[in-house]
Amino acid sequence: MKFTLNNRRKWLIGAGAALLLTATPSFALFGLGDIVFDPTSYASLVSQLTTLETQYKMLKNNVTHFSLKQQWQTTLNAMKNANVANMFGETSGMSIALNTNSPSASSTAWTAGTVKVSGNTTTYLQGQTPGSVQLSQLAMIEASDSVSPDCLTAVGQYRGARTQNVTANSTLASQQLDSSDGTNTEVEQLNLLNAAEAQKTSEMQSQGVLQACLASQMTVANMERRNAAAQDLNTAATVQQQRSVNDTSAANEGNTWKTYLP
Repeated sequence: MKFTLNNRRKWLIGAGAALLLTATPSFALFGLGDIVFDPTSYASLVSQLTTLETQYKMLKNNVTHFSLKQQWQTTLNAMKNANVANMFGETSGMSIALNTNSPSASSTAWTAGTVKVSGNTTTYLQGQTPGSVQLSQLAMIEASDSVSPDCLTAVGQYRGARTQNVTANSTLASQQLDSSDGTNTEVEQLNLLNAAEAQKTSEMQSQGVLQACLASQMTVANMERRNAAAQDLNTAATVQQQRSVNDTSAANEGNTWKTYLP
């Protein structure tokens, strides 16, 4: 019996040694068949959790705290209201036209401040044909009378809108530069970006109207320069033709003075 117990003890010791020699990094806690602990997986999990925690802190800090926002702050330049002198009614409605969105004031101001085409001139022009010097000048006047009041309205509209938008622009800028948690959430920041884009679109549209006004004024100015250049060429051609027909020598000067155009 003693021999049998010794043999069994030796067998158990040998089996235990063999088990230890074949063990992996995973080992059981509290005996065989219990919870398995893998040090390699645990170390990897700890590393991942540490990385996630670092990323979370970085994102939280970026989203929530912007302590240096004031370095981006700019100043909105206020536009001074136009105040046009009106001693004798010659600029009636001009100040209103330049400061507010008032087409009627613009039309009144332009009519009051420009030279009228008289009835005698209208009678004289009835005998002219399109393309003549006189009707070309009339066309330039009519084009100017059409676009110029619109330009006055555009300027007044821009000034009025800029004044009305001061509060909205200032509020948006204040919230964009605010470093508190309430205005630095992701949704709030996206809303501020959308509001800024909407304000930018409105500003671009207003400036687009002003640019259209400048283009129309340049067109009218170009008409004047173009007509003046054409008239100079026509006058040069007429003078040349007169010189070829009329003798400019002293012997025939009597007839020349009656018909020659200098």
